[in-house]
Amino acid sequence: MKTFEVLEHTADIGIVAYGADLKQAFSHAAEGLFSLIVDLDTVREKSMRPVKVSAADIEMLLASWLNELIYIFDTEHLVFKHFEITEITDEQLMANCYGEKVNQRRHELKRGVKAATYHKLRVEKGNGYRVQVIFDV
Repeated sequence: MKTFEVLEHTADIGIVAYGADLKQAFSHAAEGLFSLIVDLDTVREKSMRPVKVSAADIEMLLASWLNELIYIFDTEHLVFKHFEITEITDEQLMANCYGEKVNQRRHELKRGVKAATYHKLRVEKGNGYRVQVIFDV
């Protein structure tokens, strides 16, 4: 089962992520986000950073989760490759994110990702979960 795929979009870029449950789908969405920023094979799981976000509904929670990760990348210069979501409801998510500080010698940054947008934002349940998000780059 594939974990995520990149969607080409006019001036932006998006991802579709999959999971057997919401925890896995949101984790794969975060992995997809960081795959747009850096080659994940170069990221080591040297440190853990807890993250907690809240939102009014599950779609807004997806955007808040990804935007919080972008904020941490921008302000703390951390790149992540593994995401352990410990709790998720329709309005709240708690996770432990594993990665390291950006190292210019090992991490070639691919592109800047400004924000997860609400355009075509989806969380769908079928045979497992499918989430979709478009990023402003």
